[in-house]
Amino acid sequence: MTAVNEFMNGFYILDDGRVRQFLIVGEQDALLVDTGFEDGHVMEAVRSVTSLPVRVIMTHGDRDHTGGLKAFGECFMHPKDWHLVSGNITLHPLKEGDMFSCGGYRLEVIEIPGHTYGSVAFLDREKKLLLPGDSVQKDGPIYMFGSHRNLDLYIESQKKLLERKDEIETILPCHHTCPIDAGYIEKNLRDAEALRDKTLPGEPHPSMPCFCYRGQWTEFYYNTPEAK
Repeated sequence: MTAVNEFMNGFYILDDGRVRQFLIVGEQDALLVDTGFEDGHVMEAVRSVTSLPVRVIMTHGDRDHTGGLKAFGECFMHPKDWHLVSGNITLHPLKEGDMFSCGGYRLEVIEIPGHTYGSVAFLDREKKLLLPGDSVQKDGPIYMFGSHRNLDLYIESQKKLLERKDEIETILPCHHTCPIDAGYIEKNLRDAEALRDKTLPGEPHPSMPCFCYRGQWTEFYYNTPEAK
């Protein structure tokens, strides 16, 4: 069951205990960030809050974020993640600098490839609020294994977010502790650099095809055993 909690005025966090979505309700329509797992029944959670038309925007294309898409039928997503979406979904492109406004919130698209090639974050500069999908987290694990991920790009994207740190106070990740502060951008970056530089200890994951690497602040699931 997906729990619904109002985090700010007209801004709701939807959480099934595995992954979060974010719902903004305006006067004319609503804006939903991500759709969770298919069995999360996010549409039901949305309709418990509003009957308004819903626009869907996506942080990235992993199945725990796109599973509920068929209940909505269409979304805005970065084209580099379109291949991750299954089913008869109408996909609209989004790109760096695009703006999505709803209910007094203005979300700016920031391209942050790495966790996936089409990963984006949404930033409300006035409210200093960042929705980074899975790319900024406290503790982790952050998934970085598989062919649709790139550690070097992830590091560059964290540097890009770090350059905008003064515009960010509150970060709402889709997994683990929420909210967190902007300091976790640099913490994730430093540990990702250590992973790239092969200075983190690693061990095989017990059930997934990857290795577990624990940094000072962040754990990564990564698929290169040489990065020890």
